[in-house]
Amino acid sequence: MGLADIFYTTVVRRNSVYVTSIFAGAFAFGVGFDIAVTSFWDRWNKGKQWKDIRDRYIQKDDDE
Repeated sequence: MGLADIFYTTVVRRNSVYVTSIFAGAFAFGVGFDIAVTSFWDRWNKGKQWKDIRDRYIQKDDDE
């Protein structure tokens, strides 16, 4: 039994499992891609973003 046969019997044979696996895979890819691009963007622009330079411009009150 080859890899294609195992894939067919576990995923493709029933339409509900096939469609669910496609949606789950697309969702997981979307979340993973978003995390990867955000991480790359933060590393590429380190020191230039508001979250990095906020302390220079906002002063904390001593009363609080």
